[in-house]
Amino acid sequence: MSSPALSENWATLWESFAAARPERVAVVLGDTEIRWGALDHRAAQLAAAFSAAGIGPGARVAQLLYNCPEYVESAYAAFKVRASTVNVNFRYRAPEILHVLADSGSSILVFHSSFSAVVDEARRSFPGVLLLLQVDAGDGAELLDGALDYELFLGEHEPMPPVARSGQDQLMLYTGGTTGRPKGVVWTHQGLFGALAFTGYASLGLDLPVTVDEATRIAVDLSDAGTSPVNMTAPPLMHGTALFLALSTFVLGGRVVMLAGRRFDPSELLRLVEREKVTQLSIVGDAFARPIIDELNEITYDLSSLRRIVSTGATFSAEHKRSLMAAAPEAMILDMIGASEGGPFALAITPPGQDPPDTAEFFATPTTALIDPDTLARIPFGSGRAGVLASSGPMPEGYHGDDEKTAKTFRTIEGVRYSMPGDVAHVDADGRVHLLGRGSGCINTGGEKVYPEEVEVAARSHTGVHDCVAIGVPDERFGERVVLIASRAPLMDPAIANEVIEHVRSQLAVYKAPRQIVFVDTVYRSPSGKADYAWAQRAYKEGIAAS
Repeated sequence: MSSPALSENWATLWESFAAARPERVAVVLGDTEIRWGALDHRAAQLAAAFSAAGIGPGARVAQLLYNCPEYVESAYAAFKVRASTVNVNFRYRAPEILHVLADSGSSILVFHSSFSAVVDEARRSFPGVLLLLQVDAGDGAELLDGALDYELFLGEHEPMPPVARSGQDQLMLYTGGTTGRPKGVVWTHQGLFGALAFTGYASLGLDLPVTVDEATRIAVDLSDAGTSPVNMTAPPLMHGTALFLALSTFVLGGRVVMLAGRRFDPSELLRLVEREKVTQLSIVGDAFARPIIDELNEITYDLSSLRRIVSTGATFSAEHKRSLMAAAPEAMILDMIGASEGGPFALAITPPGQDPPDTAEFFATPTTALIDPDTLARIPFGSGRAGVLASSGPMPEGYHGDDEKTAKTFRTIEGVRYSMPGDVAHVDADGRVHLLGRGSGCINTGGEKVYPEEVEVAARSHTGVHDCVAIGVPDERFGERVVLIASRAPLMDPAIANEVIEHVRSQLAVYKAPRQIVFVDTVYRSPSGKADYAWAQRAYKEGIAAS
């Protein structure tokens, strides 16, 4: 790979490609196509409006939006004026929205009309937000008092011409906050460019470009040859996986395909894959794979265009990999242990026609290390000892406004800076990585450590369990005991609880098996498909109270 890599703001890259191929489609949102020329024009208008309102270098633009053209436009416009985007989970309540706005120091909130009520509730305590910009205010929705109509705000300005920018400009990605309050992960544009090279240039066997002209030439050549990626992102744009994969697709002259519906609909996804000849499908583990497979069992879709199915952020079981590969026989599976904080920390690659590795089994990359969390020494592969997975590849600057957390996650060991967000594993001598779980969710029962993911994988392999989350609850004798919050497969009797417990015991040490199962109608997950352990704790308490 070439070194150094390109140091530039993403907006500059996009402007260059938009000027070269304005007629090419950048985004497909359901039945709507957005071409590069129109996207750049509107983003430049919004950038001019931002600049006139005092939104410039270092400012933060918060986005409380479903998938929509305005999401892409406002992100592009923010990058044009050297401001950072701030993603706000559209399921957040007023206190959570307020936390993200206050913590990030956002000076503008771009929000959809359907969120007017929660924005109205939260804005009484808005800390320094200069602008409330409402999307779809003219679509039968009333304009929130004090907010500005997005279209009118944008339409009052001529497009802002390109300006000088830097690869050190920042963008901020807020983590899901499933085990604590959301944290802002700060990336530079240059750092993110290097991190995304793995799923972009490297996957095509290309060296990293070092100039904007070179990057544009590669994008134009790929686009003209019809070999640029067509990336379907199943998670919504407010999730880091979708946003990052969209960025890496754009820079290769490809187009991003997104769901227009506000709830995940596997039939819409599969129709778009078939119609748009999608080459890469990006999902988040079993939470997306299972409903896709259920839909494929009912209706046949043409998935022959698929060449890669990429997953990161949640367990992607071997069983579901096999099912998807049977439906898309030309597709390879790329399962990554990744995080907002960097990576990939390990990979599981399954070429077409091959059987996938066991669930939660990966392989180390050249930048992977295993670190003892107590001594901060490297653990040799093959030692049999568990440790925290770390990566020395491109990574963020740290967490916004949290030096203590930054110092714990981003460590310099033997002169090398590592990102260590907390995934615990042991690694064989041949580099085979056996993921145990996320350290922050570790359950301590009688002094033994139990990682939720390994319990969940074992439980979901029982035919009676549709989905589940493992948690630790207080126990007088053991400190904590393992409890499973689970949804049953259709038509399964509630009496299967003991059967599921015995099933887990047959695969794991007895102390790792749940002592109790609380059944719920549906296991709640974030829109990105990640487990919400705070919800699981509430579900447990409500289940106990009800029984």
